[in-house]
Amino acid sequence: MSKVAQVNLKKLRPYGDIMDDGTIQLAFTLPVEPSAEAREAAQQLVQKMGFEQIKLAAMEQAGTGFSFFVIYANTRFSVDMTRIKVIKVDSEKRARDEIDELIKTQIGRKLVVIGACTGFDAHTVGIDAIINMKGFAGDYGLERYQWLDAHNLGAQVSNEDLLRKAQEFKADAVLVSKVVTQHNIHLKDMKDLIARAEKLGLRDKFIFAAGGPRITHPMALECGFDAGFGVGTKPSEVASYVLDEFLRRQIPRSSVKRKLVPKLKSRVSKNAKKKATKKKVKK
Repeated sequence: MSKVAQVNLKKLRPYGDIMDDGTIQLAFTLPVEPSAEAREAAQQLVQKMGFEQIKLAAMEQAGTGFSFFVIYANTRFSVDMTRIKVIKVDSEKRARDEIDELIKTQIGRKLVVIGACTGFDAHTVGIDAIINMKGFAGDYGLERYQWLDAHNLGAQVSNEDLLRKAQEFKADAVLVSKVVTQHNIHLKDMKDLIARAEKLGLRDKFIFAAGGPRITHPMALECGFDAGFGVGTKPSEVASYVLDEFLRRQIPRSSVKRKLVPKLKSRVSKNAKKKATKKKVKK
């Protein structure tokens, strides 16, 4: 049996044929016809990027006046993965049945979730993948959950209407899908929604989560949201987060009671023992 190569996380490099060889694959298009000169131009471009051992794997016509290249090359750079800290959504991933059971037993009522593609954005593929019954990648959407009352408001929903609907449905969570990002319009819309919610005194009433191909968790936090989900997010991940965040917001009151009661009992029992011993001494 061959020994498994040891990965050096302090000097992590790309893997190609052998461990730590730094091999990567690049794919790009140049606005010129395929030719010997175009091939040389692509190789020189990659060389100027700092790559070494450049191997051109393919040069294909990508339409009139365009060439598509696939190139393998090596980098001498590495990263220290042990020093990388990423702000991530704090939630345990669960299956649909488990989420339904936890809502049923720990909350006792359906959680209400509404979602929409806001502003002038008309791309519903993201919000549909999360909410609609069919779901995404074999993971059923929120409409299929027995203990979630999910509402998909569709596209081009204004922030004002979204907040009005959230109050009307008595929502627990508000999901916002943003696909169009030109001129950072997604950030402006997201910040505007939270500003409106704060003005109406609704910011802490709902769980606000955003999603989209250019959305990250840190970005969502900067815009005032509670969580952000990027490409490939499945409905069960969103449902798990909504459940965890809802329960997290209920913890402070109950946890205080649980922590204080045992201490009070122990103090009472100690005081009772002291009084009992004093009475015996007097007798």
